[in-house]
Amino acid sequence: VQLVESGGGLVQPGGSLRLSCAASGFTFSSYAGSWYRQAPGKERELVATITSGGGKTDYADSSKGRFTISRDNAKNTVYLQMNSLKPDDTAVYYCNARFIFYDYWGQGTQVTVSS
Repeated sequence: VQLVESGGGLVQPGGSLRLSCAASGFTFSSYAGSWYRQAPGKERELVATITSGGGKTDYADSSKGRFTISRDNAKNTVYLQMNSLKPDDTAVYYCNARFIFYDYWGQGTQVTVSS
């Protein structure tokens, strides 16, 4: 079982990034997908979540209107499009896949928003 995030990096305030999370080793299409983030000295927090079929999404207040979560079950991948990035968005972003009591995490990708 693997979740591998990519797409993080350094971006200026107001810029955009697209994170990807590639899943393998399990039936990804049966799992809800989520993105979490953890900033230094803070607890991990939910950013966005999407149902297994992609029909429903939900966002933290801090990401509503700026971030979009999506998935392509044919590619076993979940995405997070992040626009209008702010320095407060700086964190390690983690991918999560969850189905009943099965709960998988990626290793995280660093996003730094700075001028």
